[in-house]
Amino acid sequence: NINSSISAGLRAAASLSPNLRPPPGREDGASHEPRGLRGDAREHVGPGRPHDPAADSKLPSSVRSTLLELFGQIEREFENLYIENLELRREIETLNERLAAEGQAIDGAELSKGQLKTKASHSTSQLSQKLKTTYKASTSKLVSSFKTTTSRAVCQLVKEYIGHRDGIWDVSVARTQPVVLGTASADHTALLWSIETGRCLVKYAGHVGSVNSIKFHPSEQSALTASGDQTAHIWRYAVQLPTPQPVADTSIGGEDEVECSDKDEADVDGDVSSDCPTIRAPLTSLKSHQGVVIAADWLVGGKQAVTASWDRTANLYDVETAELLHSLTGHDQELTHCCTHPTQRLVVTSSRDTTFRLWDFRDPSIHSVNVFQGHTDTVTSAVFTVGDNVVSGSDDRTVKVWDLKNMRSPIATIRTDSAINRINVCVGQKIIALPHDNRQVRLFDMSGVRLARLPHSSRQGHRRMVCCSAWSEDHPVCNLFTCGFDRQAIGWSINIPALLQEK
Repeated sequence: NINSSISAGLRAAASLSPNLRPPPGREDGASHEPRGLRGDAREHVGPGRPHDPAADSKLPSSVRSTLLELFGQIEREFENLYIENLELRREIETLNERLAAEGQAIDGAELSKGQLKTKASHSTSQLSQKLKTTYKASTSKLVSSFKTTTSRAVCQLVKEYIGHRDGIWDVSVARTQPVVLGTASADHTALLWSIETGRCLVKYAGHVGSVNSIKFHPSEQSALTASGDQTAHIWRYAVQLPTPQPVADTSIGGEDEVECSDKDEADVDGDVSSDCPTIRAPLTSLKSHQGVVIAADWLVGGKQAVTASWDRTANLYDVETAELLHSLTGHDQELTHCCTHPTQRLVVTSSRDTTFRLWDFRDPSIHSVNVFQGHTDTVTSAVFTVGDNVVSGSDDRTVKVWDLKNMRSPIATIRTDSAINRINVCVGQKIIALPHDNRQVRLFDMSGVRLARLPHSSRQGHRRMVCCSAWSEDHPVCNLFTCGFDRQAIGWSINIPALLQEK
């Protein structure tokens, strides 16, 4: 055993020379030899007179020879590891090329340098075993991706909504007729769109800061927007939908999709929102926060609204009077999101303090709060689903499904390779849409099984961070919408076969 031999040799040397220290390891795992230990050192005492390192060594010759032999073994072992790493990379590149030819790709198939780095404190045999395990796992994943299924998820890009001058933070779908799409942008505006034609219908320009979220009233043609100007606005709109045009330029995606070269965000040749009616003043302004209002939502019935702010509080308002009813305190850091239950007076707030909280307003006389802990980084959003479940997403790259009756631990955990932003759940099919920092959008079921990844290439899909997702289950053209910091929102047609969901 190399490690035990090294330890024995070093202990023997240390007993003779207390100042001897083990050779420090480099970050890349290569041994770093002390000066004078190796026989190929090129130090000279004078011109033409080579220096003999052994002459200055205080170590007994037996200890010295043992150390030289051990360090030689370490060097050879690391050389073998380096060669093995190169062979692994070549093998994976070959398999990736074969997959690209088949029109598929793999998440995490490419081994980064960080994954192949070794530490001197680990034994070389452990390093070899770890690399072999990584290789087996990677190749197993590669091989499984060649398997085809007769029931593939079908994901089609249907429409792009381009007109904002800055990144889009939030996207939402109206719950009343006519059904329109709403987007909230860092360009200080919110836009309403025709889903079928992609035409801008209404521009809201009442905020003087970034518009961070948009939510539609459950039964009226009203919208609620939250802004960096420390306010939330309620405003009414009236729209007439244009005649739909034939849908073109659709692409089919599946559980795995090729990612091609990068491209700049969507170009806006002109301000397409300049031709649509502009609303410049709110019907009601909610003004009690001392910091950025990052999100807002309607409570069931639409007579009250809740806001979440960077001042670490959430506020509950009466919509008609703009009166502050409750200030919800308890989070230790800035809030990131808030969401209301579709049928009950329940609210969840998310925070940078790694928790989300459930607030219960069903009893008018009291309101209770429950704290959910389980994430290790900012909770970017938490949303209600059917029944008694809540789904939370985080910068720790995980999504967790919780049962409100058992808050101690999640009933399912989804682990990904990128931070997750504002998630949304398709209630009918129980599908979670995950928008990622790495420009990907993935679909999972409530058990944590991945169903699909939306198409992403140089020609379609998001080209920067995807900020939000929103389902519209009953819409005949698009049933999923996403938005991102490439200044565009995208409408998708998602078809998940029932057989695939049951797997």
